[in-house]
Amino acid sequence: MRRPESPLAAAAADILVRARLRHPRVHCITNAVAQAYTANMLLALGAVPSMTIAAEEIGGFVAGADALLVNLGTFDSQRREAVETALEIAGDERVPWLLDPVFIDRSELRAAFAKTLLAREPLAIRLNRAEFAAIAGNEADEGALKRFALEQLMVVGLTGEIDVVSDGARQVSVANGHALMARVTAMGCAGAAINAAFLAVEDDAWLATIASLAVLGVAGEIAAAKSDGPGSFAINILDAFHALDRATLIERARIA
Repeated sequence: MRRPESPLAAAAADILVRARLRHPRVHCITNAVAQAYTANMLLALGAVPSMTIAAEEIGGFVAGADALLVNLGTFDSQRREAVETALEIAGDERVPWLLDPVFIDRSELRAAFAKTLLAREPLAIRLNRAEFAAIAGNEADEGALKRFALEQLMVVGLTGEIDVVSDGARQVSVANGHALMARVTAMGCAGAAINAAFLAVEDDAWLATIASLAVLGVAGEIAAAKSDGPGSFAINILDAFHALDRATLIERARIA
């Protein structure tokens, strides 16, 4: 017997469909090693990626974008300056943006910079447990996630073996994914870019974040079944993500 359709899985599938129809432009300030893979994942979705950090042109790129990703994976002075310019323009143009505070648990400078960015009102933050502890000052238990989301008025997408998404009032887990996803560089960065793309087509940042984690996790499971290791997996997940349809996502998404 077929299980009843999950409302959250259905909502995630609808967001995926809308993103493919609307082709959102996503400007990514991201890790240098992640740029090509992130762009390929966005293209597989049907989104339009851009990556420039040049001071002379980033303002125009962000002004014309539908969403912005700020990823701190490469923490050089040029990217820090680009972030400041991008967020000023994003604020003026009301471009939704997501913060991915990569490795702030390993660098006090990154952590301090990430904390200043919270005041610039990201719609969502995507991070792991160690990064959450560094920015929130608390371990990532259920109460801490809810408090942080409420205090910052944003959605928290906590990644791990089981992902958790909270806006302070609503909190769910997403149990999709595969261990090989942690063996391919830029997978998390690409996931954050997908999250940003979904913010461009869905006003509810909580639903957009759930959808991004579910679609990437399901694509990872499908790709892993066809892969012999990280190399083939890195290619197969692009194909799986590109081919993922509404029915398959609803059937396989484990959101609770």
